[in-house]
Amino acid sequence: MVLAGKDKGKKGEVIAAMPSEQRVIVQGVNMVKRHTRPSQTQQGGIVEKEASLHVSNVAHEDPKDGKPTRIGHKILEDGRKVRVARRSGEVIDR
Repeated sequence: MVLAGKDKGKKGEVIAAMPSEQRVIVQGVNMVKRHTRPSQTQQGGIVEKEASLHVSNVAHEDPKDGKPTRIGHKILEDGRKVRVARRSGEVIDR
């Protein structure tokens, strides 16, 4: 879920993460137009694609109520380490 910017409130799946640059690309969010030159594989023209967002402007969605939440970690009885929503305490599965 996007917390700030022109696409505030939109939801999407994270396509790519760039930890060294602290940025993520979210599917269908922060769309920009790129003027591309034709190549042997694709034709040229104006292509619309996703641009990256800073990680501070993105949050996980709480599985219980759908609002943005922070993430904590918890070790279950069987020894697995899982992510937990801080807002509701629900386990977040991948």
